[in-house]
Amino acid sequence: MAYLIGMDVGTTGTKALLIDETGAVRASATSEYPMYTPRPQWAEQDPHDWWHATVDALGRLLQQAEIKGDEIMAIGLTGQMHGMVMLDAKGEVLRPCIMWNDQRTAAQCEWIMNTVGRERFLDLTLNPALPGFTAPKIIWTRENEPEVYAQAAHVLLPKDYIRYRLTGVYATEVSDASGTVLLDVARREWSAPVLEALGIPPSWLPEVVESPTITGRITAEVAEATGLKAGTPVVGGAGDQAASGVGTGIVEPGLVSVTMGTSGVVFAYTEEPSRDPEGRLHTFCHAVPDRWHVMGVTLSAGGSFRWFRDALGLEERNVARLTGVDTYEILTAESAQAPAGCEGLLFLPYLTGERTPYPDANARGSFVGLTLRHDKRHMVRAVLEGVAYSLRDCIELFRDLAIPVNQVRAVGGGARSLVWRQIIADVFGTELVTINVTDSTAFGAALLAGVGAGTFGSVPEACAQTIHIVDRVEPIAANETVYNEYYPVYRSLYRSLKPASDAIAAIGAR
Repeated sequence: MAYLIGMDVGTTGTKALLIDETGAVRASATSEYPMYTPRPQWAEQDPHDWWHATVDALGRLLQQAEIKGDEIMAIGLTGQMHGMVMLDAKGEVLRPCIMWNDQRTAAQCEWIMNTVGRERFLDLTLNPALPGFTAPKIIWTRENEPEVYAQAAHVLLPKDYIRYRLTGVYATEVSDASGTVLLDVARREWSAPVLEALGIPPSWLPEVVESPTITGRITAEVAEATGLKAGTPVVGGAGDQAASGVGTGIVEPGLVSVTMGTSGVVFAYTEEPSRDPEGRLHTFCHAVPDRWHVMGVTLSAGGSFRWFRDALGLEERNVARLTGVDTYEILTAESAQAPAGCEGLLFLPYLTGERTPYPDANARGSFVGLTLRHDKRHMVRAVLEGVAYSLRDCIELFRDLAIPVNQVRAVGGGARSLVWRQIIADVFGTELVTINVTDSTAFGAALLAGVGAGTFGSVPEACAQTIHIVDRVEPIAANETVYNEYYPVYRSLYRSLKPASDAIAAIGAR
């Protein structure tokens, strides 16, 4: 039996997932690490923590599966996107990684867009410079930590730092590189004009390849530390969203995925690069060679539900401790007792600013329409509906670009809730399905490893052989009608509240 490993260098931990050539999951192991917030709106991690977690997870994975390292055909890498890992000429880490959710670089984003020119930058990269992306972090380091910048020789993304530690090779692949906004996404190569305009040395950036390409092999030192076999190939892999797209089977037109994690991501495959004229959607290279994807991001999807649980769900948490029933299940059961539309109560899920369709770090969350009639049942459901409306914003942008939306596949922790899946189907007005894959990101990385190793002939072939639908939810016509009435009201609220949000942010920054 041939085995494949997908490694996911996530925000809270690194997961190692083992599958066989049929796609069956045989084992998984996760090792966690902290995130640091040295200042408000800053987010950093120590790349050494990722490496220790990788070694630990790989060792426990092989032990759990009771297999030997020489039975592993290949390893695929994925992980959190956009992080900046800056290394010196010896490959030593110069500073903590500035992460995807760090918001310190607004001024640098503005400088980048003005320096290159907004339209030219969008033409070259197909995306605007946003605080989460990598390029602004490089500029921030140059301006604020010149002593660090002066020592820099390499800039890697998080998963690619792990690649370097596993193989000794500096490399990346097109999907993750797209999120640096230093890649010419249409041509699938580093953008010389952007690098020149920003003054970033091209030599700092690793070789960029297609996702299933073998980039290096496990070193003897790593083999001894992990139990893997020296020489095991490591493929390019993908950024977490493209890997999840593969792991969800979004490798043909008409299929769309909704990932309901801490953030919410709506993801669609495209045959050609498509650019939203206003830069509200991300257009990145897909992990399918010579194909692309578009995606929109709601920063606080499951994060909004978690906030509600922690801030207002004390009673439900106490019941959960006594009964053993998950707090989220108790809350969603309560929400099901409220009617669609919550009798006029709306929730804006902008608890950490927003990305799509409003790239606005100052955006704030809010309940609008509260009356004496509303109780906790309405409030819980309003949170679930507000996230669904926000995700629909992304779907509507897809439709504006003539990207077909024939079937939506739901993955992530929030997709486990039938109540929430039904709300999303009703708000979208489309069928919502779930699939047999639960860890779509690591699973997608493992499939890419299989393509690189020759286990599968292509990425679409790998998906067709291993992914199938297990459940379908159809929209309820009466609920769909209610949501179509409330959705324009929801859409109007961001613009109406923006002056107040900006004023609140300005006061808070003093």
